[in-house]
Amino acid sequence: MSLSMYQASIPVFTRQLNNLSTILGIAAAHAEEKKIEQSVFLNARLAPDMFPLSRQVQIACDGAKAGAALLAGVEAPSQADDETSFAELQARITTTLNFLASLNAAQIDGSEARTITLKRRDKETQFQGQAFLLDHVLPNFYFHYTTAYAILRHNGVSIGKRDFLGTR
Repeated sequence: MSLSMYQASIPVFTRQLNNLSTILGIAAAHAEEKKIEQSVFLNARLAPDMFPLSRQVQIACDGAKAGAALLAGVEAPSQADDETSFAELQARITTTLNFLASLNAAQIDGSEARTITLKRRDKETQFQGQAFLLDHVLPNFYFHYTTAYAILRHNGVSIGKRDFLGTR
């Protein structure tokens, strides 16, 4: 049995965004318990030239949302990048999950060979649907999800591999 484009995208994003939500919940509880301002975590980064935690979460959500929308041939909802608390980042994840849940297999399956055009500041890049998902969307999504995890772990939040994988 082959793996469909829907199966390779929506359930993956959904599971990992739920895991990210759990990790952020653990971080919020840690901040409260240790009396650390949430902004310390939200503005934390692994290196001076990297985005902070809040931006990593925003980009992970945007990547899942935009990738799925392009595969489905629909518009992705737009969100302001103005979250300043764990609760607001949780709301962003929920909004993203709700959008993903609104898409069905019929919209995404068959997109393997669809031409996807990414418009960037200075150029357009074209992909075939399967390469777009496997070589661009998923690696980008996992990069930002993993970086968010690493920022929290680096800053003392008690999370581990099971939290990242959602197997705790």
